[in-house]
Amino acid sequence: MSEWLVLSIAMAAACVVVITIVLINNRHVRDDDDTSETPDVMDYMTMMIGVIYAIVLGLAIAGVWEGRGAAQESVRQEAQALHEVQERVQVYPPDVRDRIRADVDAYVSYVVNTEWPHMTEHETVTDKGGALLDTVRGDITQYAPKTDLEGQAYQPLVDAVAAADDARGTRAQNAGPTMPGVVWFGLITGAVVTVGLIFLLQIRRTFRELLLAGLFSVLIAFLLFLIWDFDAAYGRGISATAQPFLDLFPNIRS
Repeated sequence: MSEWLVLSIAMAAACVVVITIVLINNRHVRDDDDTSETPDVMDYMTMMIGVIYAIVLGLAIAGVWEGRGAAQESVRQEAQALHEVQERVQVYPPDVRDRIRADVDAYVSYVVNTEWPHMTEHETVTDKGGALLDTVRGDITQYAPKTDLEGQAYQPLVDAVAAADDARGTRAQNAGPTMPGVVWFGLITGAVVTVGLIFLLQIRRTFRELLLAGLFSVLIAFLLFLIWDFDAAYGRGISATAQPFLDLFPNIRS
């Protein structure tokens, strides 16, 4: 099921539930009930709870957005480091150079076409991907430079592979959700409490009030969906992509 379809269903369900409760609740309200009897302190508390929950939502959105940005940056660093390897090995003998480039291409192709879907579904990287990167590392470290030019390129190549391995490790750490369960409990509980405060204000059945109640519940549902979607940096609709690999390795096709 499409994530946008899930979002649409969740928003519609939240709106319907709130409006239905309002309509049912108003059936039990007497015609002579005075809405001005709501204590001023109740309005103040309602406002404060709404403000506090808005701050919490904002912090949660900022946190997962920052996590997504960090995940995309780790992909860019990994791709850039491997691209550096391919460029710097041009000073090596043709057979060594071609072998290293072929192994780098094999790793990138595997990451884009095989490991990325696996990471999206299972929230972890694969052992084979690590083995392919180790092959690239072995190609470089096991070759003894024979000229000064090769010797000057050797250490930068080793550093580039190390940078790619480090970025791969960061990608593996970011593969799963970052929001703890207790935070989700607080966000969902806060949403229920915040939306429930609508009824304490003795909302009526006028079109304007029902419209505002529905839009408010839809907004809360959308923001929670946004947090959930950003929480898995590689696994959902608005997530980090493998585009840096495709940009730097145009011969690789996804």
